[in-house]
Amino acid sequence: MTDVKTLALRAKAAGRVLAVSGVRQRNDALSNIADALIASCGDILAANAVDMARAAVNNMRDSLRDRLLLTEARICSIAEGVAQIEAADDPLGAGTVTTRPNGLQISKVAVPLGLVGFIYEARPNVTADAAALCVKSGNAVLLRGSRDALNSNIAIANVIRGAIAKAGLPEDCVCLLEVEGRETVTEMMNLTGILDVLIPRGGAGFIQTVVTNSRVPVIETGAGICHVYADCAADIDMAVEIIYNAKCSRPSVCNAIEQLVVNEAIAEALLLKIAEKFNASPYTVEIRADAAALKILGDRAVQASDEDYHTEFGDYIIAVKTVPDLQAAIEHINATGTGHSEAIVTADYGAAQTFLREVDAAAVYVNASTRFTDGGEFGLGAEIGISTQKLHARGPMGLSALTSSKFTIYGNGQIR
Repeated sequence: MTDVKTLALRAKAAGRVLAVSGVRQRNDALSNIADALIASCGDILAANAVDMARAAVNNMRDSLRDRLLLTEARICSIAEGVAQIEAADDPLGAGTVTTRPNGLQISKVAVPLGLVGFIYEARPNVTADAAALCVKSGNAVLLRGSRDALNSNIAIANVIRGAIAKAGLPEDCVCLLEVEGRETVTEMMNLTGILDVLIPRGGAGFIQTVVTNSRVPVIETGAGICHVYADCAADIDMAVEIIYNAKCSRPSVCNAIEQLVVNEAIAEALLLKIAEKFNASPYTVEIRADAAALKILGDRAVQASDEDYHTEFGDYIIAVKTVPDLQAAIEHINATGTGHSEAIVTADYGAAQTFLREVDAAAVYVNASTRFTDGGEFGLGAEIGISTQKLHARGPMGLSALTSSKFTIYGNGQIR
């Protein structure tokens, strides 16, 4: 077991080498990583089986076990994601050149952030995504995953480190804290002057704890109280399919919806259809409804509490809110959402444009599921997180979001 600060300093030193490496060498490392993940599939699955067994003993809920589970197909998908990052353009270097009246030539150049600290939940695929994104963008990364995925993360990180070394780069560009104690998070939050940025992914409470207490700059990600608003001009069949997908395809992820907001003009028709859809599904979906929706749904729902409209369930639970009009829907969403992903279902162009303009979130949809808020789906290859803040990045954070900038200036003797 390695001291957190010592490991961070090793990653910092390795990052200086990575930052000045050429894109060809970084791409070689990524190609090696993709190949090594496939070649080491058996070892990774064996490590994941240990984590899954512990999850069963600890009665981890099914939706979270699905996030933890690795299969051969999922490992192939992880490797494909790494290959996509390799194929992406180099995010570093080149910028526009401006020549000032005094002859100075000024360029704004993209550079790595430095050493990224990354704290994340029990999703071992994220270990590879984060490492690949950081390598491509010239950043070293200090990973601290969940104890629930510890064995999986160790197996994946070891594969990645070996692949990086094979490309002639220091393996400490990617360092994993092989520990379970929460005290390591506190130590990371205090690594000022070593960590350049800290990115937490997990539940809303955990993220706020990091944001509030960290002495290292934090990019706030992941908390996802997302909504679908079914407008009075919605195609009801379309709305049902979007709601079902956004809630049930993977309820534990941050781009799944937690609330259905429905215009009272279509509430009866829509709610009865979505309840029927839930009832016919292989999942047991609990509907928590306000008074108006409860009158329609009867014993197919339970009374919602005020707290339900401020809760990220991460499970097969959905809160329903009826509203009289579009403006009330927007006010409710802005008041209870976390600025992640919001959707409207409507055939009214004006309503759609108002929703897009007035809803304050990183991703706002018209007639589509919120489940598309994802680096891969947005054409970014992968993401290290989905930022719900406005500085310095917002939405899925791909390669460009992992860079900063510096100005380079050429002169020929100018003085001021």
